[in-house]
Amino acid sequence: MLREVTLDDIRPIAIGAGILGTGGGGNPYLGGLHLASVIREKGSQPLVDPFALADDALVCVAGTIGAPTVSIEKLPEGTEMARALRLLEEHIGRQFDAVAIAEIGGANSMQPLIAGLQAGIPTVDSDSMGRAFPEIQMSSFLFGSDAKVAPYAMVDAADKAAVIPSAVSDLWGERIARNIAVSMGARAGLVACMMSGAQLKAAGVHYTMSLAHHLGARAIEAQEQKSDVPQVVADVLDGKVIFRGKISDVNRRTTKGFARGWVRISGFTPLGPPEASGGSLEIEFQNELLIARINGEVVVTTPDLICIVTEEEGEPVTTEALRYGTRVAVIAVPAPEQLKSEIALEVVGPRAFGYDVEFRPLPGGVIGLRPG
Repeated sequence: MLREVTLDDIRPIAIGAGILGTGGGGNPYLGGLHLASVIREKGSQPLVDPFALADDALVCVAGTIGAPTVSIEKLPEGTEMARALRLLEEHIGRQFDAVAIAEIGGANSMQPLIAGLQAGIPTVDSDSMGRAFPEIQMSSFLFGSDAKVAPYAMVDAADKAAVIPSAVSDLWGERIARNIAVSMGARAGLVACMMSGAQLKAAGVHYTMSLAHHLGARAIEAQEQKSDVPQVVADVLDGKVIFRGKISDVNRRTTKGFARGWVRISGFTPLGPPEASGGSLEIEFQNELLIARINGEVVVTTPDLICIVTEEEGEPVTTEALRYGTRVAVIAVPAPEQLKSEIALEVVGPRAFGYDVEFRPLPGGVIGLRPG
């Protein structure tokens, strides 16, 4: 397990979290630049084993809410997470003992590190998704738990801030937060989902920061050895490369605080391996990649992970970075067990996103398991 995050750890985390983010979570390169600047100022950030937390410790989750497409053009002020954390502490009249990861995807994997450094508290090596999802109620911390989204605090890059003391449901907490985020320019810092150490231990997807680091380090090693990086990534995650080809069309729009659309990938000629034998793969997304069809047949759906990486380097390709002509590989990865329960599938399964298909889980999986 990773014990602290230093400057040397940023690149592997950015690659690994970018892949685990299934296209969402914010641009990992920009997130890495932000984290590097804070580490240079304040030093490395301690990373806590979730089972080392006291049961009565008070923990929050931190992340950015909005459309990933906006994050490319609207850079953060830099202290949104810490300001939101302090605002929520002021509201509840108590300080937090640690900050957990809302989602291990992309730049949102780094926001809890930044928030912890700026607030002077450690970050827990646990998140609530083992990937990224577009809405804040899509969290294992909330599935069948007493934890709630609200109260939560939101802060933008200027001086606008809000505290939502309660919501009738976690879904309504998301809808309120989404509308506030849109009014803040479709990007805001969010600190939410207060819970005890005992609740985090029971519900979290653990050791995902360590997994992201390990995955990124293996990808970098494979790049240096000029190996088949997408296949190495798939092996590390107990997944499978399901398609290789070139992006032939992208339909992407920013609406209601999300990046929505689809990407079409045309397969290479039949001269390559089976996953590169021509045909077409189409993936629909709402910030994150949600459902993949090969020649019209559904092959992978949420909550299993659909990951797009560059075909040669195995670098993650986020939804805002999808471009015509990019040569890519698509990897299907089994979701963590916390996302496959009946309660969880009501929130993160294909029908939760409007797809009238059954979830057929991929076999195996390593996300959420203690590192060896």
